[in-house]
Amino acid sequence: MKNNKRYIITNNMNKEPKDYNIPPIIDLRSAITHLKQFSDEYISTDHPIKIHNQLAGVYKRIGAGGTVMRPTQIGPAMMFNNIENYPNFRILVGMLASRRRVSRLLGIAEQELGKQIAHARDYIIPPLIIENENAPCQEIIYKANNADFDLRKILPVPTNTYEDAGPFFCMALIMGSDPENLNNTDVTIHRLCVQNKDELSIFFAPGRHIDNFRKKAELINKSLPISINIGLDPAIYVSASFEAPTTPFGFNELCIAGGLRRKSVKLTKCISIKQYSIAQAEIVIEGEILPNVRIIEDQNTNTGKAMPEFPGYTGEANPSLPIIKVKAITTRKNPILQTLVGPGEEHVNLAGLPTEASIYIALEKSLPGLLQNVYAHSAGGGKLLAILQVKKRNIRDDGNTRQAAINALAVYRELKNVILVDEDVDLFDTNDVIWAMQTRYQGDIDTIFLPNITGHVLDPSQSPDYNTALSAKGNTCKTIFDCTVPWKLKHQFVRSQFDEVEPNLWAPELFK
Repeated sequence: MKNNKRYIITNNMNKEPKDYNIPPIIDLRSAITHLKQFSDEYISTDHPIKIHNQLAGVYKRIGAGGTVMRPTQIGPAMMFNNIENYPNFRILVGMLASRRRVSRLLGIAEQELGKQIAHARDYIIPPLIIENENAPCQEIIYKANNADFDLRKILPVPTNTYEDAGPFFCMALIMGSDPENLNNTDVTIHRLCVQNKDELSIFFAPGRHIDNFRKKAELINKSLPISINIGLDPAIYVSASFEAPTTPFGFNELCIAGGLRRKSVKLTKCISIKQYSIAQAEIVIEGEILPNVRIIEDQNTNTGKAMPEFPGYTGEANPSLPIIKVKAITTRKNPILQTLVGPGEEHVNLAGLPTEASIYIALEKSLPGLLQNVYAHSAGGGKLLAILQVKKRNIRDDGNTRQAAINALAVYRELKNVILVDEDVDLFDTNDVIWAMQTRYQGDIDTIFLPNITGHVLDPSQSPDYNTALSAKGNTCKTIFDCTVPWKLKHQFVRSQFDEVEPNLWAPELFK
């Protein structure tokens, strides 16, 4: 673990992040308390609910949003208090399934989220280790060496659809360390499928740091100890979703959560393995990724499917995944299992906000002052589509604008399409972006294609079966749509100007 000293990385950005109103949130429970002050952000129900398919089916209609098949909507976070067969547990879904809700949870204006998270990346505060007796996550302990241990009976793990390979942990933050240098610790969210009473399969997308740790351990035939942390301060989940190169190999993303909250994330030693867990988590699963052992993801269902993925389709079951052997489970009293309904708006925010921050950091370094804002659009699940808002200052910025798009694609390799718009276009308003495409874009001169580039393996169109020009699954044609006005024509593309008035005098019921 890194030391507990505060330190700052400037990276040519502001040394101090802008001031904003940080809410008094230290864990999931205080986050819920904070949301309750808003009338439209949180609801709960005591009506009985089944964890298999029914819970996801309910929230799909109430608040999943994103790329979920319609009908769906963006709605409140929802707590289910009456889980069939699990009387001591509650399930929370949708905590981050609204950009406005994330704004309120972090205390940052909606349109400033990406920028402020970028500043937090450069103003980092490392984790703080506390003693076990002070760790709420270890109030209740279940040890796997007990004869009656069965995680399927202890934890209410949902399935989303009838095709799912099994019950999945969808908001499980994995913490692991480099076996060659234990000071290099990483946290990331991965899909975990319950396989039996004490085993989980884990899926790693290519290039994930903990998978590199696992491979190093496997080379010397050793297990990799990890903690699986569930039910956390939302700032931790957002921070954990950063990727390289913004967070290079060995960088602990919990430092960004510290920067967002201006205080250290608290860790404590696990009780059964040599690893740390997040002290204020609702649930911690302690385990080891076994070396040279693989399992078929859907061995218990034979559906051929895994679970709903962020592009909007159910992913294929993986035929060979590493296994986590569970050693212990620890929880708080009356614990909350946090999950999401994917593909949905919650994934958009988890993936998209760090994407926005990463692009902002890279472009502010390479082309300072050009980029005004960036939005990782929900249609791309927060990963595949980015809207870049620029402000041209001279004729050279015609070329710099397109260079900015190329730089964005370089810094975030899973990005597929970039739409460029001017400063007078609201990048968060899809109708305004499409308007710019209709009036400031000509397909034959304003489209740039980058063929056969590494993309995202979960996009079903990124396959040689779909496009024979692609050399491998997970490669794609990346596209830039330049919907900005050429500098020399700016005077011909001035939008109609209206009187700036306060409409609440005439329609107060609409502007409370």
